[in-house]
Amino acid sequence: MNPGLPTESYPPEAYDVVAHWLLDRPEHLSSFRADLTQALLDQGATYSGGLTGIADQMVLVASELATNAITHALPPTRVQLLVGDEEFVLDVIDHAPDMPPLIAEDRELGEGGAGLKIAQRIALDVAWYPDGMAKHVWARFPRQ
Repeated sequence: MNPGLPTESYPPEAYDVVAHWLLDRPEHLSSFRADLTQALLDQGATYSGGLTGIADQMVLVASELATNAITHALPPTRVQLLVGDEEFVLDVIDHAPDMPPLIAEDRELGEGGAGLKIAQRIALDVAWYPDGMAKHVWARFPRQ
């Protein structure tokens, strides 16, 4: 059996949505990454141009989760950036609530399917929950 993310797990509620994006196809990902980076910088996230800043890590995870949603679910994909006092939350929403996110197992490097593993290594939490006709896959990060 292929392991998945924890389900019926909701992010904490004390967050405000500060930005959101609608993505229909992979061609939207490049401008989304740039816009998300700017939104994170506007919220005080650190950026290194590599993978040591919170903004760098969040953009990588958001790109992976959004790519999964665009590739495996029904459009449009919605991404929300939520901000709390101490943390950020990325919320990626697609329209396939009956398709739980699965973690790729036994794949060679370069075969794809590593996005959820990357997210789990970088984020404080990664989980999902169904919501009517939508599915939310979310990841939580520290602000500092």
